[in-house]
Amino acid sequence: MKRLGTWLLVAVMAVGLLCTLSPKTALAVELRNAADDKLAEQATGLVDLNNASVRRFQKFPGMYPTLAGKIVVGGPYESVEDVLSLDLTQRQEELFNKYKDNFMVTDPELALNVGFDRINDGQYR
Repeated sequence: MKRLGTWLLVAVMAVGLLCTLSPKTALAVELRNAADDKLAEQATGLVDLNNASVRRFQKFPGMYPTLAGKIVVGGPYESVEDVLSLDLTQRQEELFNKYKDNFMVTDPELALNVGFDRINDGQYR
């Protein structure tokens, strides 16, 4: 009788565990927010000028931190070419034109543009 009670207790615990695990996986899809969707758009490898932080420009020699800072602060942009309307030096214009095929523009996402996260988003080498 004692073994039967132990087996029943184990079975009830296993069913309870399985019931609590399945809703969490279903909720994970629902917990996705607009910032997550915007970051998923950026998976193309292009840097989004309206939503990127300064650190995203490190892979382009000469752009980080001065030109990258101007670009981040100067937005939002309607197109990639709008960056050329900023107060850029001739060298900065040349650098931007050299790498402009690596950039894209999407609508700004508030969660990615508020506060100081665009300057220091915690991404370190």
